[in-house]
Amino acid sequence: MPNSADANAAARSILPPDDGLRYLLHNEVHARPSARIHLPALIISVAVLNEGVSREAECEHLRRLPGQEGLQLDEMQGNFLRLRGDGHTVKWERHSEFTRYAIVQPLPEQALLGSQQPELMSALRVDADWLRTLPGRTVAAVKLVMLEHDISHPDEARALGQQWFGGRTVLASLMGNSEESGPGGHSVVVTNFRLAASGFERILVIAPPGTSPTRAGRISQRLLELEVYRLMALRGLPVAKDIAPVLAQAEASLAEVTLKLEGRQASESELLDTLIHVAAGVERATAQHAYRFAATQAYDTLVRQRIAELREKPIPGTQTLGEFMQRRLSPAIATVAATAQRLASLSQRIERVSALLRTRVDIATEQQNHQLLAKLTRGQDLQLNLQTTVEGLSIAAISYYVVSLLLYGAKALKSSGLPINPEIAVGVLIPLVLWSVWRATRRVHTKLHAKLHGSD
Repeated sequence: MPNSADANAAARSILPPDDGLRYLLHNEVHARPSARIHLPALIISVAVLNEGVSREAECEHLRRLPGQEGLQLDEMQGNFLRLRGDGHTVKWERHSEFTRYAIVQPLPEQALLGSQQPELMSALRVDADWLRTLPGRTVAAVKLVMLEHDISHPDEARALGQQWFGGRTVLASLMGNSEESGPGGHSVVVTNFRLAASGFERILVIAPPGTSPTRAGRISQRLLELEVYRLMALRGLPVAKDIAPVLAQAEASLAEVTLKLEGRQASESELLDTLIHVAAGVERATAQHAYRFAATQAYDTLVRQRIAELREKPIPGTQTLGEFMQRRLSPAIATVAATAQRLASLSQRIERVSALLRTRVDIATEQQNHQLLAKLTRGQDLQLNLQTTVEGLSIAAISYYVVSLLLYGAKALKSSGLPINPEIAVGVLIPLVLWSVWRATRRVHTKLHAKLHGSD
């Protein structure tokens, strides 16, 4: 009986050769699987910006974990890695702009419901120095606590969560309100979106007893991704505020150029110099910040998707996470989008003004060419008149020399004994000489004209 490897090889033989990206694209759907989390659990999630941080540096840092000394760089090519330790797991995820580390471990007993603002880091299963020296700059840090408790009365679960947060104002919602999980939902999430002195924010998830590890893993992944994407989306807001004065100055300069162009208050060279300066500033801003603005829109889309996936149902007396986040996030995203549109619009306006200025320069150039052509035409006319005058003088001069030669010849004939009057004879021939010289000159002109047109 053939083994499975032989059967697979035989099946593959009937297909054309694989595209180089086939397996990479096919496995992308499995690139970041959610963890299986057994409740109660503590998840420490830290996201750091990885600009200037190589994959080799991250691999070297992961090797510092106990039992991971033999970790190979090839194991990190899929941008996802889950390492198992003594009673905990460490998950590594590398994204285009940030890398996220998540430590999943059991929740200490002193942090169960009934406690108030419990201390969590003393039970951390990894070395605190390892966490402190993660390569990169921190962009998000979350302590996610997941435990089991009855949620048949969501308002009571929310009250317990508020007590866990020390009685402070919190946000809460019932998640998973669907046909699959039932009208009661599959969990209650409580948070306040505030950074503690430790640099972490806290999220509490209360799930009913019997929640499967797979569902707990999906819940944690959605909440942690939601928070990281929210913060990454907001990174475009300071940029938008910083370049607002630059755009205002560019718009004012462009309006001034347009006004001078309309009123013919400045030369083309002066307007062109100002327009080039404005265009260079706008292009520099576009090159520096276009990616940040586009990334903000992409992250905002992911945030909206994650909020929709939570399928929240409000709990009386508090706001849902999605409602709170959208009210705070939407103005920031709108500001970034407006700035990006303002930058693109300014670039288009510069193109239109440049086209107008180019048209004005073309018209001025055409007028100058017309004037130059008129001057050349007048010069040619003068040259032709001068040439005609010189030609007439040339005919007179040639005729004078011919008549002089005829006069000398007539005098010579008279001296030899012929009965002729030289002056009368030559005077009679003067019209014939003039006609002959003029006729010869016209022949020369005709031949030259024929040669010129023949060469053209």
